[in-house]
Amino acid sequence: MNKILWLTLFNVMLHFSGMAQPVSKAAKDAFVITRMAAKFHVQPRTIDDAFSADVYNALLNEIDDDKLFFTTEDIKALSAYQFSIDDEIKGKQTRFLQNLISIFKKRLLQADTMVTSIAKASFVFSLPEKFTVAEDTSYPVNEAAMRKKLYKVLKFSVLDEIEDLGYSLPLSPKQQKKLTDSVEPATRQKMQKYFKRRINAMLQSPGGIEQSVSEEYCNAIAKCFDPHTEYFPPTEKENFESELGQKAMAFGFSLDNDKDDNVVINELKPGSPAFKSGQLNKGDKILSIQWEGKEPIDVSAASMREIGAALGASNHDNAKLKIKKTDGSIKEITLWKEMLEDDDDEDNVKSYLLKGSKTIGYISLPAFYEDWENNSGVNGCANDVAKEIMKLKKENIEGLIINLRYNGGGSLNEAIGLIGLFIDAGPVGQYKTKDPKVITLKDGNRGTIYDGPLIILVNGYSASASEIVAGTLQDYNRAVIVGSPTFGKATGQVVLPMDTTINLESDNIREIKADSYLKITDFQLFRITGKTAQGSGVIPDILLPDALEVSGEKESDNKLAIKLKEIDANKYYKPLAVLEIAALKAVAQNKVSGISYFKLLKEYIATAKSNNAKQDISLTLQTSSKKEADELPSLTSAKEATTAYKAESNSFDKQKLSTNSSKKEMDLQSKKALEQDPYIAIAYELAIQMKN
Repeated sequence: MNKILWLTLFNVMLHFSGMAQPVSKAAKDAFVITRMAAKFHVQPRTIDDAFSADVYNALLNEIDDDKLFFTTEDIKALSAYQFSIDDEIKGKQTRFLQNLISIFKKRLLQADTMVTSIAKASFVFSLPEKFTVAEDTSYPVNEAAMRKKLYKVLKFSVLDEIEDLGYSLPLSPKQQKKLTDSVEPATRQKMQKYFKRRINAMLQSPGGIEQSVSEEYCNAIAKCFDPHTEYFPPTEKENFESELGQKAMAFGFSLDNDKDDNVVINELKPGSPAFKSGQLNKGDKILSIQWEGKEPIDVSAASMREIGAALGASNHDNAKLKIKKTDGSIKEITLWKEMLEDDDDEDNVKSYLLKGSKTIGYISLPAFYEDWENNSGVNGCANDVAKEIMKLKKENIEGLIINLRYNGGGSLNEAIGLIGLFIDAGPVGQYKTKDPKVITLKDGNRGTIYDGPLIILVNGYSASASEIVAGTLQDYNRAVIVGSPTFGKATGQVVLPMDTTINLESDNIREIKADSYLKITDFQLFRITGKTAQGSGVIPDILLPDALEVSGEKESDNKLAIKLKEIDANKYYKPLAVLEIAALKAVAQNKVSGISYFKLLKEYIATAKSNNAKQDISLTLQTSSKKEADELPSLTSAKEATTAYKAESNSFDKQKLSTNSSKKEMDLQSKKALEQDPYIAIAYELAIQMKN
């Protein structure tokens, strides 16, 4: 009896020992986050009960946003800490975090068992069941209600998949038999695996659920200062920096869908860990991923996105992959990640010629990446755009379109460098830190690389550095901004090691290694006119309707976003002559009315806005007419190739593509997309009007 009791106590001690290390680290890091924010953040918050409530709500929304796993009983227990997290942070205490992890882990294990049990029985789609708005937006009352909610969510997922396959009432006898015998069981199994993957991705994450929730806790604290202040474990920091130009940590293989729509390994990068293992080949299918010390996660039926997310969970732990070879044999291999060179660096920016009545250049810039290695700008995006412009100028372009749609920003220095390609030396913006002094951002290079007609395409996902470029070129009357209002982010961040003694002026911050980092908002951005894009975004000269009007979130939608007031205009700012916008608006309006995509878009926006209010969801198989009435019109099918121009590669790229068949195929797809893009078609006509 004593031996049994001792073993039980030993297991309990092991449980709390396993939890203690990440939780203890989180308590220390939480305290440091608030001290660093007080020192460096441009608008630091008071750590009080209001801050505590924001952290509490942000953390619960992050780990259980669908309200599937916690019950109202759990929330009642956890709500005792809602207004005391600020005290726990100050005292480096962990009671809230320990209780949260313990409850969450218990509920995830229960949910895993429940999903298995629910999926054993066939779903009957003739029963008059509904998934109500009240159920969807609230926590289940108890475990029984939790199982009922999981049942309805799982049933809806299966029903949605079946309706996507074209099944709707009335069913023919043959369809009914097929649905009952094969389609419903296979779809139910598929969705069961999806939900279990989702649950196990949390339970079996690298470092365990204790570390995962502890990191989410620290991130919730950081994001309660503003939406762009974030807590970074080393992997997250490396992934963030890879978006800005740093080499990425990777296994060294890419994924693709085969002819049967299975996700398989597509290519191996020479010299990478995957290549050097000698055990992976094109066509291999990943069945499971097991991080060090964790249970394997079944990804045999996962999407490419899910597998990518699972593979990206860590940069430093080894992963055991179970692989199904093309001959049907099963292998297990252990892989690690290394920092890999990007062979496609020179293809980060692509340019094309739009050839019609006039030849207009086109450049797409997906992000403002920088020259990470030596900070000289040689390998930054501004220099890459300059190279593409030189290629286009050799083809005698008569106008230029730069596409900044979906460009979420990046390096401020590269944004300034890009502006400098189109204006002479002078002020391009202003910024402030906690210090009240306003500092001018300047383009110090005399002259321009291109002085012809210029169109900048933007949308609701153009943010930060994109907004600096669009706003400045608009203020100088140097370019016509076309599209929809931008995201509205006019703040800048710096990534710092978790250390309150850091000196921003003297320390080489990038070289300092730490076990955690903080991306912190340390300055505010203003246009040279003194206005700010914060909240309102950059309003285009030519407004075009956009689907993001109903589906896109903006900076202003976040209640914790920083509020900025206008400042004085820069006194050295001298704009160019005002552009004839009225005539261009008339051209755009005429083109919009003649393009079928925009006619359908109007219907799409109206339908989506009317469907925005949450409604009860029927869990019965619908008639085809009702299903069609509930659906949004397809915008993709409305895209038609323009007759105004043909997209062509420039002469330099044509020569490169002639020796690379895979890149040639991708290039053909890119050109087809350019010819079918209604926004680029309008930008093309506007560039011609500007030239005329």
